[in-house]
Amino acid sequence: MAEGEATHHPITVAIERRIDPTRTVEATSWMQAGTDLATGFAGFLGSGWVRAGESSDLWYMLYRFRDMATLDAWEQSPQRDWWLESGRAFAKEVRVERRTGIEGWFDAPFATHVETRRMEAAPQTGPIQQPIPSAPPRWKQAVTIWLGFFPTNLLASYLLGFVPGFSEWPIYARVLLSTVLLTPIMTYFVLPWVTRALRPWLQKG
Repeated sequence: MAEGEATHHPITVAIERRIDPTRTVEATSWMQAGTDLATGFAGFLGSGWVRAGESSDLWYMLYRFRDMATLDAWEQSPQRDWWLESGRAFAKEVRVERRTGIEGWFDAPFATHVETRRMEAAPQTGPIQQPIPSAPPRWKQAVTIWLGFFPTNLLASYLLGFVPGFSEWPIYARVLLSTVLLTPIMTYFVLPWVTRALRPWLQKG
């Protein structure tokens, strides 16, 4: 994906930090303060943080902005600078990833990896650019979803025909039952399989 095109997609930033284990109480308040600060910026879509484990010093923070411009406004803000400075005594940034991609099943396998930085491994080299294939065109996504949905829906309609009295149910009840059954099947089985099978075609061009 070209750099200009990537700037118009939502950007998710994942940050890995090492926290002084003797100052977890302060770190907990500090992480929450960073989340609260980001909430007040235009384009903010959400954030959160977790610890790797009760005895681990690795803490992970995620935040997401509407596009690169709104993300830059947050990351270059004096509020964020103040917040980072206030935690410098007990928080050490280890790794940063930025990812942009479209929603749905294509986000993980076809997201564009914008930037990765490893502070401990190569602090002198700065950001490490690691491109990953860009999101496929929307028409290819539509074809992929249809290829999974049509045979699945056809098979489900055939099998539901054996349910006694099913054809006499009100249409809303039939649609409700079929969608309740098919949504998890499509999400967890059919679409992951179809996208893997079509990956060379989806990534082509």
